[in-house]
Amino acid sequence: MGALLGTIIGGLIAGVIVGPLARLVLPGKQDLSLGMTILLGAVGAIVGGLIAQLLGVGDTAGIDWIKLAIQVAVAALAVTVYAGSRSGSTS
Repeated sequence: MGALLGTIIGGLIAGVIVGPLARLVLPGKQDLSLGMTILLGAVGAIVGGLIAQLLGVGDTAGIDWIKLAIQVAVAALAVTVYAGSRSGSTS
């Protein structure tokens, strides 16, 4: 239980950084709240971190630039999908 809680907390902390970075690399304006930006950033950070581990670049000496790039790319994809699903709604 402790490892899962640590992963969730670590993901939310990473989401504070990765979420805004993901929105920054996307063109145009995304109509997302700060909370949703952090949540999507956390999802991108966790899933991107898992992808980096599977590719063998998750644990490197120093700053993990490749891992960070993968996390931001996954978060940008999540923001794009979420924003696209909201723009298509008729509410």
